[in-house]
Amino acid sequence: MIATYLELIRIRFLVMLAYRVNFYSGILTYLIYTGGYYFFWMAAYGARENLGGLSPTEMTTYLAVGWMARAFYFNHLDREIADEIRDGTVAVQLLRPVSYLGQRVAGALGEALFRLLFFSVPGLTLAALLFPVRLPMDPKVWLAYLAALTLAFVLNAQINLLVGLAAVWSTRIQGLTWARRLVVDLLSGLYLPLSFYPAWARAVLEWLPFSAISYVPSLIAAGGLWGRPMLLALVRGLIWAVVLGALVRLVWRRATRALTVHGG
Repeated sequence: MIATYLELIRIRFLVMLAYRVNFYSGILTYLIYTGGYYFFWMAAYGARENLGGLSPTEMTTYLAVGWMARAFYFNHLDREIADEIRDGTVAVQLLRPVSYLGQRVAGALGEALFRLLFFSVPGLTLAALLFPVRLPMDPKVWLAYLAALTLAFVLNAQINLLVGLAAVWSTRIQGLTWARRLVVDLLSGLYLPLSFYPAWARAVLEWLPFSAISYVPSLIAAGGLWGRPMLLALVRGLIWAVVLGALVRLVWRRATRALTVHGG
């Protein structure tokens, strides 16, 4: 079974590789995002050496790493699942001796690995050349960051699965997918580090799964999160991964009972 999923990951990676030129414009787009936020925050800092617990260099690193990491964990699982439910092709997928959701996640992982190699790494390298980004030199920091980034992919994929399965009960979920994207980007700390929120809001957001998607990995790479607080943040993310995984399985069981394909 593992070999089957590995093959699905490889196939999706190769499919993306055939269209890799399309991602060059994406690198430029993310660099523009990073540059825009960089100049905004440098104006906000002014002569101050610290803002929201981050120095200007740490903020620049946070921004660059955050946007490039988004290229890795971002996917369209919700839209893909909704389209297959709407056009009925999900019935064919269900006949295969492999978990339907497992197929979708494996494909998303193959795309994520492609984005990591051909989008995130080149994009972050260019960002480090253009802006005062200070990447960690300690291998242990990179290992912690990769663990947090993997967790970010898992959590984001689980949220997307839940949104995509909503198509079983509502054929049009475009508004829901837009809302999901906005909520995840906003509450995960991609636009604004959680340390800038009021204390009560930060206390709440840090215990939600969204913080583990962008805020935690970006803060680790920026050097603002280490030791016991980092371990606590990773454990919270793991707990949410277990909870959301159980919720996905529950919703999937109910969805298969409620699913109607072409009136069947």
